[in-house]
Amino acid sequence: MAFTLMLRLAALSSVLLLGACASKPATEQAAVQQQADYSDSRDPLETINRPLWDFNYDILDKYLLRPATVGYMAVVPKPARKGLVNVANNLNEPASFVNGALQAKPDRAAISAGRFLVNSTLGLFGLFDVASAIGLQEQNEDFSQTMAVWGVGDGAFLMLPALGPTTVRGTAGGVVDNLYFPLGLLNTPLSITRALVGALDSREQLMSMENLLEESLDPYAFIKESYFQRQQFKIYDGNPPQPEEPEIDEDVFDDLLDDLE
Repeated sequence: MAFTLMLRLAALSSVLLLGACASKPATEQAAVQQQADYSDSRDPLETINRPLWDFNYDILDKYLLRPATVGYMAVVPKPARKGLVNVANNLNEPASFVNGALQAKPDRAAISAGRFLVNSTLGLFGLFDVASAIGLQEQNEDFSQTMAVWGVGDGAFLMLPALGPTTVRGTAGGVVDNLYFPLGLLNTPLSITRALVGALDSREQLMSMENLLEESLDPYAFIKESYFQRQQFKIYDGNPPQPEEPEIDEDVFDDLLDDLE
């Protein structure tokens, strides 16, 4: 049955392709008009976001962040880099605990609390991720996810200078998360150091994706879609709902083929 359906689809495609070749100029004009009329409802500020993306990627990343990351990787050994990231991540565990509780996920909240306790003591203030070694994996719950669970929408997509892609909800969630203990107690130098370590680590992780970004037809759209997919993955704890596959009525294809013939 599936093979028969594939043959019918191929036949239908061939017929449509022949028809398209006969009216190629009109089709190309329609395609151009469709592209001009296209708009992403998630991104009403695209005319502002795109220039900010160009600034972030073509200037800040090219001349500052990427060279700094390459130098950081060359000077600081990988175990030391991992330790710094562990310390920065450990400071997020209390926020993850609170957000897990607010999302009615007691198991995940308990794991975050356990991770903070174990890594802050046995892990020497988070320098070593002892919790993961004993089976307590990072849960990574934030207030943006909490608002999503409560039914708050994303809001407009934003491309922030130096900070990259986010949304109105993501921006508000980040502000709230930074108010939790112990992040709310950090002085300015420590906050800057934590943000810098996180930025360098994130840029290091993106090194392997540079080819995908360069080869994409629209790097801005690629980053935007990646951001929204990542958010869905986090909100649903790694199991986002899958779109339902449309049911194909074979009689519809038979009738359509008959009409085209």
